[in-house]
Amino acid sequence: MAEKPKHKMSTADRAKQFMPFSALKGLDEALKEKEKIIVPKVELSEDSMVELDRKMHLLKSGMIITVIYFCKDEYIKLTGIVAKIDINNQILQIVNTRIKFDDIYDILIQEP
Repeated sequence: MAEKPKHKMSTADRAKQFMPFSALKGLDEALKEKEKIIVPKVELSEDSMVELDRKMHLLKSGMIITVIYFCKDEYIKLTGIVAKIDINNQILQIVNTRIKFDDIYDILIQEP
């Protein structure tokens, strides 16, 4: 009769054996950071500011919008549902992302 092994490896531990191995920890993140193109924040023209203000006044919670905003030396384009518009703190929240009004470059309102 065969003897049972004393230490049985769990399924999770066995799965770890086949996970990708990175000999250079952090290399992927460093390469992504290196690829990032740093851009200065654009100052909006008076006309652009008026148009942006008009769009901001149309926003309501629950609307689906695309917002282009400045964050950490780059512009990000985010599409999602307006969760909150905080006039006092000048914050627009798209799902879980909080964006300062001053960082917004443009807003595209999705038609229903």
